[in-house]
Amino acid sequence: MRILIVEDEVNLAEALSHLLRKHHYSVDAVHDGQAGLDNAFSGIYDLLLLDIMLPGLDGVSILKTIRAQGLPTPVIMLTAKGEIPDKIAGLDHGADDYVAKPFNTDELLARIRAALRRKGEVMPEDGLRFGDIELNTANLKLTCKGKELKLILKECELLELLMMRKQAVTSKEQMIEKLWGFDSEAEHNNVEVYISFLRKKLAFLHSSVRINTLRGVGYVLEAST
Repeated sequence: MRILIVEDEVNLAEALSHLLRKHHYSVDAVHDGQAGLDNAFSGIYDLLLLDIMLPGLDGVSILKTIRAQGLPTPVIMLTAKGEIPDKIAGLDHGADDYVAKPFNTDELLARIRAALRRKGEVMPEDGLRFGDIELNTANLKLTCKGKELKLILKECELLELLMMRKQAVTSKEQMIEKLWGFDSEAEHNNVEVYISFLRKKLAFLHSSVRINTLRGVGYVLEAST
């Protein structure tokens, strides 16, 4: 899952980024309204954490613009404590939730999970399954027929993306944008390396799940019966 933080308080943005990465989210952070709007329209984010008071475009203006253009990405507004009109404006213009600063980190994480769950893009509590494998992103563990392997973070993120998309084809460009960010210098061979790692681990577990290549198109998960 990839989250965009739009917050002009740099220290707070850095603290939020650290917290979310600790819980295995991919995170980008920007510090002004125009950068927030540009990044939101990239379409690579599963959720936006959007401050209301920003340089340039304010958070409500960003929210109104992305909703007017049909962007359905869940948005949690970050508001000053007690600013009821800001909360109302955000909710009226399509925010999914709001959190008042200063906030409890456990509550924020719970609200993020709830927003993703409403969108249908959060893992079930007991794990994400495809074929004979189960992936637990909380502890980076891949399980098959009682055998278990620890994945590194990028392997876990890549396999999660493939499993969430089920049997849809995912291009290398989509993987790079989703896992590294649209302005990343990551290249196709970065994807190929992690695909190779995952294939070896699936083979080690004797899984029936395969990562198949559609030449010139991308990758797709398939499970033999």
